[in-house]
Amino acid sequence: MKYNIFEDMAAAATLRLTIPLAFYGHPLTSSLRFPASKSIGNETSSFRTVKMAATVGSDPETTSSTSRVIDSHLHIWASPQEAVTYPYFPGQEPTLTGDVEFLLKNMGDARVDGALIVQPINHKFDHSLVTSVLKKYPSKFVGCCLANPAEDGSGIKELESLVLESNYRAVRFNPYLWPSGQKMTNAVGKAMFSKAGELGVPVGFMCMKGLDLHIAEIEELCTEFPNTTVLLDHAGFCKVPENGEAKDTYSQLMELSRFPQVYVKFSALFRISRTGFPYQDLTPLLSQVVSNFGANRVMWGSDFPFVVLECGYKEAKEAVTIIAKQASLSSSDMDWIMGKTLMQLFPGQWVLP
Repeated sequence: MKYNIFEDMAAAATLRLTIPLAFYGHPLTSSLRFPASKSIGNETSSFRTVKMAATVGSDPETTSSTSRVIDSHLHIWASPQEAVTYPYFPGQEPTLTGDVEFLLKNMGDARVDGALIVQPINHKFDHSLVTSVLKKYPSKFVGCCLANPAEDGSGIKELESLVLESNYRAVRFNPYLWPSGQKMTNAVGKAMFSKAGELGVPVGFMCMKGLDLHIAEIEELCTEFPNTTVLLDHAGFCKVPENGEAKDTYSQLMELSRFPQVYVKFSALFRISRTGFPYQDLTPLLSQVVSNFGANRVMWGSDFPFVVLECGYKEAKEAVTIIAKQASLSSSDMDWIMGKTLMQLFPGQWVLP
């Protein structure tokens, strides 16, 4: 029997322990200042007070001691010093720290073994920084390049080159980069989606303005090109339902499970939760996603570095453990969600010694 999210929305528990959320473990440079409240990616973030019923930490009953933890969604960009060599795209200069050394420190503290680095908008189609990191840490990172939907079709060759010549094994479709008035199902979009399938690289969809705005395009592409794997970033940006429109979007998300090539990133929880850390209102969502797609088509992602200001990187990992425990997921389910799913998509990467 499939879990019904709408019957159990009130089941998310209230948490009781107060923890200050601050910027974790990285000195701020004089050029990078962090306000207490900031708009990030059309989302408003602020430091919050967290109330918890129990100590937050890794639960040995929820994850296997032999499994690897892989972050399916994060970004890096140049530090101010690195930007001399790897310049930001004009108008996309970052306002928070996101260099690879800061990432590695956070991953070490959280005991995260590897990650899929998604090319950030801050460098747009210049992949040179991420490429340098993939070459330096080939056993730790895999790259997800950013699709260039230029009308001349040059993005198709760019995609092929990044996949064949560097360690890029996925590509992100950002619908808001398509030429005005055009959709991801235009000739260039279909050609890139088809090429991704030929190359064996999944396509991630970034539906920041709402899954409902792009569901028809995703369904058309999945139907026409069933051999191309799809990753839904941040659960399609579906927030916890509060009205009929939100419920319709949730239904659209769950209905995508009929396409066996579609996977869901249970990522950037702060973007889709209506509460603060540890985002327990998302328990019904995780339960239903696992029920519909199966744990082997679900993967955790942090959305570093944005998550650092929200709750902290380590806490982003711990939130999933808390939510999964409330959802009564098995240790096997958690093994899939916390790394095994991504390892299955990218065979040969992050292999256990």
